[in-house]
Amino acid sequence: MTARILVVDDIPANVKLLEVKLTAEYFDVVTASDGPSAIELAHSQAPDLILSDVMMPGMDGFELCQRLKADPETSHIPLVMVTALSDVADRVRGLEAGADDFLTKPVNDIALFARVRSLARLKQMMDELRVRQAASGNGEMLTEADLENDSELGDAKILLADSSETLAGKVESYLAEDGHRTHHVKTGQAALALAQAEAFDLLIVSLHLGQEDGLRLCSQFRSQDDTRHVPILLLLDEEDLPRLPKGLEIGVTDYLIKPIDRNELRARTRTQIRRRRYHDKLREMLQRSVALAYTDTLTGVYNRRYMNAHLDRKIMEIAETVKPVSLLMFDIDHFKSINDSHGHNAGDEVLVELAKRVSRGVRDIDLVSRYGGEEFVIVMPDADVEVAVNVAERVRALVSDQPFTVSGQVGELDVSISVGVATTRDPTETTESLIGRADEALYRAKGRGRNCVCSAELDQLAQRHAPLPAAGE
Repeated sequence: MTARILVVDDIPANVKLLEVKLTAEYFDVVTASDGPSAIELAHSQAPDLILSDVMMPGMDGFELCQRLKADPETSHIPLVMVTALSDVADRVRGLEAGADDFLTKPVNDIALFARVRSLARLKQMMDELRVRQAASGNGEMLTEADLENDSELGDAKILLADSSETLAGKVESYLAEDGHRTHHVKTGQAALALAQAEAFDLLIVSLHLGQEDGLRLCSQFRSQDDTRHVPILLLLDEEDLPRLPKGLEIGVTDYLIKPIDRNELRARTRTQIRRRRYHDKLREMLQRSVALAYTDTLTGVYNRRYMNAHLDRKIMEIAETVKPVSLLMFDIDHFKSINDSHGHNAGDEVLVELAKRVSRGVRDIDLVSRYGGEEFVIVMPDADVEVAVNVAERVRALVSDQPFTVSGQVGELDVSISVGVATTRDPTETTESLIGRADEALYRAKGRGRNCVCSAELDQLAQRHAPLPAAGE
C-alpha cells in the first residue's frame, strides 16, 4: 500500500536517511526540521503517519505529539517517535503524550517498514469510518480525545493468552489498577474458544505460548469475524524482535517487550482500549445516522444515494492522496427467470443472501451498495486495477461456488453474477463517468457468457471488443 509519511528531525542527515529508505519502499515523503513546521504540514499535507525525533530544540517530540493529538484536525494521525532514548520511562512519557510507538536509533529497516505499514493500514480504516460518518450528513464528529476519561476507558474486558501463571498474575494485578478485568488462558485453543463465546476489548498474546506459536494464534484471531477488529498486544522477548514485523503484518496492533514494565503495560493498554472504543463509537454513530436514510431496507447494505455521495468524496480525495479508486458493478445473471419461476419472495431471499456473501468477500474499507433491482456496486478506495479484479473474482466465486438455499419448495438455486470493473486516478472524473465505464464493462461480461469479470482498463489495454449480447438478454 502507499502512504504519505511526514518525517520530523532537526538534523538534515537523519531526515535524508529516512527519506531515502521510505522513498525506496514507494512511500510519499514530506519533511520538517522543527515542531512548528511539522504542525503546519500536518494540516496542509494530510500525512498518513508522522515519524518524529524526540530531542529537538524549541519544541521537542513530546510537545509536538501533545499538540497534534490535542487538535481535532490532526489527532487521528498516527505518530511514531524515533529516538536514541531507550529508557522505559521515556517510552511511557511518549505513550502518555499520545505517541503510537517508539523506534530506537539506529532504526532497523524491517521494523520501520512493518510499523509504518501497520499504522498506515490502521489509519486508513479509521479514516474510512470518518469519511462515511461525514457522508451520512451527521454534523457530530468524535475524536479519540473525547474518550480521555476514566468512565470511557475503564472496566475493559481483556483476554490474556500466556502459559505462565506468574506473568499472568502480574498482568492481571497491573491492569486491575485501571479497573480492567483480565481473563487468563494458557493455550491457543482455549483463547479462540473464549473469544468466540465472549466479547473482549483487547487481546494480549505471548509470542511463546507454551509449545504453540503466538503468531499463529494472532493470525487465527484476525481470520475470525468475532475478533477481526479487536486490538492485539503481543508480548515478546528482546531476542524475538526479528519476528515482530511478521506479527505486525498479520494484524498485531502493538507489542511489549519482556520483562513487563507496569507503567508501559498500562499506557499501551490504555491506548489500545481508547482506539478500540473510538472505533466502536464511530461505527455506532455511523450506523445510527445512516440506518434509515442510507441503507437498503431489504439487504441491509448501503443504498444508491449514499453510494453516490461516498464515491464523490473518494474521487475528490485523489487530488490529495494520489490513490486510485475502483468501482465494481455487478448483477445477478438471469434474475428475471428466478422471479418468474419461483416468485418474488424467492428473489428477495437470493438478494439478501447475495449481499451477505459479497460483504464477506470485500476489504474492510470497501463499501457495498445496492444500486437498484438486482444490481449492486462496490466502491474500493486505494485499489488499482489488479486489486479490484482480484476482489471481483473472489466475490464472483463466493456467489457461484455454493448454491443458494431458498425457503419453501424451491430448495437450492444455482446463482451467478457478472461483474464490470472500472478504475480511476483522475480527481476530475465524475461519478457518472466512472459508473458508466463500469456498467459498460458489466455489459461486456454479459456478452462473454456471464459469470465472469471484465475490466474497463484491461479491456482497453488489450484492445478487445466483446460481442453485444442478443436482444432481451
